[in-house]
Amino acid sequence: MEAPAPVSLEAINSKVMRRLLPFLLLMYVLAFLDRANIGFAQKALQHDTGLSNAAFAFGAGVFFVGYALFEVPSNLLLHRVGARAWMCRIMVTWGLVSAAMCLAHTPTAFYTLRFLLGVAEAGFFPGVIYYLTHWFPQSSRARAVGVFYFGAPLAFIFGSPLSGSLLELHGALGLTGWQWLFLVEGALASVVGVWAFWYLDNRPEDARWLEPQERASLRAALDDDALLASAHGPHRILAALVDRRVLLLSAIYLLIQMSVYGVIFYLPQQVAAFLGTTVGLRVGLVAALPWLCALAVTWYVPRRADRTGEHRRWAVALLIVAGFGIGLSGLAHSPLLGLLALCCAASGFIAAQPLFWTFPTRYLTGAAAAGGIALINSLGGLGGFIAPSLRTAAEHAFSSTSAGLVVLGVSSLLAALLIGTLLRRDPAQPHTTFETLLHRAR
Repeated sequence: MEAPAPVSLEAINSKVMRRLLPFLLLMYVLAFLDRANIGFAQKALQHDTGLSNAAFAFGAGVFFVGYALFEVPSNLLLHRVGARAWMCRIMVTWGLVSAAMCLAHTPTAFYTLRFLLGVAEAGFFPGVIYYLTHWFPQSSRARAVGVFYFGAPLAFIFGSPLSGSLLELHGALGLTGWQWLFLVEGALASVVGVWAFWYLDNRPEDARWLEPQERASLRAALDDDALLASAHGPHRILAALVDRRVLLLSAIYLLIQMSVYGVIFYLPQQVAAFLGTTVGLRVGLVAALPWLCALAVTWYVPRRADRTGEHRRWAVALLIVAGFGIGLSGLAHSPLLGLLALCCAASGFIAAQPLFWTFPTRYLTGAAAAGGIALINSLGGLGGFIAPSLRTAAEHAFSSTSAGLVVLGVSSLLAALLIGTLLRRDPAQPHTTFETLLHRAR
């Protein structure tokens, strides 16, 4: 009897991608909607509640304080109890809190619910990044994370028209449009969270949809990656949390997130200003265009980087494009030029992030990876707290509505500079003969 033909690792990766990535992508779309819908609700919410611009900026950003405080504990619990149970908990609770935002009629309620939303969602994003290290070897990880990052542009491509349409339900059943926005999108997150418990498998060993030989081949490739990472990175959680390279990556991610959320929170209003109208379905459709561009770039670049191994160079180039795009979107006098600049900005800072995550995931493994990835994301996530207030402060300081965007563009350029200079030496690259052979054998 002939032995079964060996299955290529590429074929296994494709099978895993088809099984896991669409569902993880759906989860991220809903997560991004619940983060960014505050931008669609801004004007109506401020009109009904009397929130000032400064109060709105603080409330939009305080989400990231709760998020940052509970990131590391959440990811360590995911490492202990498994992704299927913990992702279910995260999505159900954040959906309930997001739906409760329809009750935010006072500044105190607004601040409290935004903070609790951050606490509830804490651990989702780094949890998925850590979860992907259990399924995808380093040779295909940028592609996998890149597909996951489709969630951000897809959230705006499909979510922007959805959010705009929900705002137009103003008065239905006695509720305002922004109340419908929070209720519907929060409920969707909770439903998908329950589904996650039945759909996800914690590790390849649990996957009945893989053949035994496929599980063994995938496990061997992942173990090879873990061996390389363990030779260079910290092994313990506390060591990872104070590791200089982890802290440098946290600072870079902070700068990236400042540019991301400084644009995202205000994008609907910026597009409405270009069009000379109020936020609604028309603005939602036009606001989806930058994310269509981001989707195409995020599809192409991580695959190219995986083939060539030039993750760092691509990340630097994309962040430079993002930085100039953000700044020009505020300085442009033509609506068309402003929209093109936003397309460059969104494409740059979305496509750069899957490449960024290849740096810590090739350096960390095991519980150190769970803690280190969470720390990077939590400290980086503070950029979402800093960005709205920094943008508002810059606009007031220079008496210019474009000054805030220029400052945020500079943060993206600084991130590119740090990656291009201080991350030049990758400690996880194979150096010894044994490691080189092991790396090639994968």
